[in-house]
Amino acid sequence: MSALTASGMYVLTVTLMFYLSLGGARYSAAFIASVLFLQSGFPLIAGLSDLLQHQTVAAVNRLAHGVMMLLAVAFGFSIVIEIVGIEVSRQPPFELAYPFKLSLRAMASFLAASAFAMLFNCPPPTVLVVGLLAWAANDQRLISTDLGIMLASAAFVPVLAIGFVALLADERFNIPRIAMTVAPIVIMVPGIYAFEMIVSLNRGQMLDPLQASATFWFVVVALAVGLATALFFSPRRRVNGAPRDA
Repeated sequence: MSALTASGMYVLTVTLMFYLSLGGARYSAAFIASVLFLQSGFPLIAGLSDLLQHQTVAAVNRLAHGVMMLLAVAFGFSIVIEIVGIEVSRQPPFELAYPFKLSLRAMASFLAASAFAMLFNCPPPTVLVVGLLAWAANDQRLISTDLGIMLASAAFVPVLAIGFVALLADERFNIPRIAMTVAPIVIMVPGIYAFEMIVSLNRGQMLDPLQASATFWFVVVALAVGLATALFFSPRRRVNGAPRDA
């Protein structure tokens, strides 16, 4: 219902803008972005991280929850697509000066991560730190992709850095690691590929969904591995010489 409402409101808004001669257009990227806040990125990353730590039961539960949420969002999203007839396809990016593009990306990363941190009930100082952390990490990821680095490889290093910062904050300021890692990482989950995959499958296509699915899962796995690699260096990981459950 949330996906149906969000995507429907986007269509109504741009249609109204068009009739008022305000330049509204049904851009597919913006249409998909209207439901990206519902993506189930954290359960998928947490489930893969649990698998790496041999916590199979928790991993299966989280992965199942994440997949079901993703399917539910895609279902409501697909209803609007079929009613309105929006073509969900890639569009060429706008030509912007690169410094201006970096500024817009930094602002978007800061606001998005801060908003997710507020949704996760983080206190105001933590919200600010999370926003700054996401600004630095996500900008690094996007600059790497601009330089031609593959999406999964570009995602690994920023998440590794986020994990190390979260460890330091936990050790020195007693800030829970989950408060520092969830919001900055969630905005890196390529939800657009997941929705493209499901919509294309629903239309009977095969090649495009396979490409989108491979991209989505490679990036999600890279995010999970980057976070798990950082947590491997945690001094609290072992208690009396024995591994400690995360």
